[in-house]
Amino acid sequence: MDREIGIAYCGLACCVCSINETCVGCRNQGCRLVDRCRNFNCCTEKGLAGCWECDEFPCSDSMLDSVRIRAFARFAGEYGEEMLMDCLERNERAGIIYHYEGELTGDYDKLSTEEDIMALILNGKVE
Repeated sequence: MDREIGIAYCGLACCVCSINETCVGCRNQGCRLVDRCRNFNCCTEKGLAGCWECDEFPCSDSMLDSVRIRAFARFAGEYGEEMLMDCLERNERAGIIYHYEGELTGDYDKLSTEEDIMALILNGKVE
């Protein structure tokens, strides 16, 4: 885990992403897609730490259309980014995988509701 990369504005957990090892995350202007990312542009224009701070959360036609990303953003809003990273780090040590090797999906994507994903983040299991 690389805490300096942190959590993306949309809620993606860039800090545990294993897909692009040279990416430093959108918060550090590292994502090659920031110029067309609705979430990045909206949050930076509004001065928000993330979508979870927005009165319009969750918006549509954005990264928040993904239940996993929306759940991560909601978790950050309810518990804070540091706790999200703490839980992700604990879960990673316990074998919960954010991205399967060479894929953009992992264990969190197996669940279909925000509530179940948030439970997995918080407790390391679905309750």
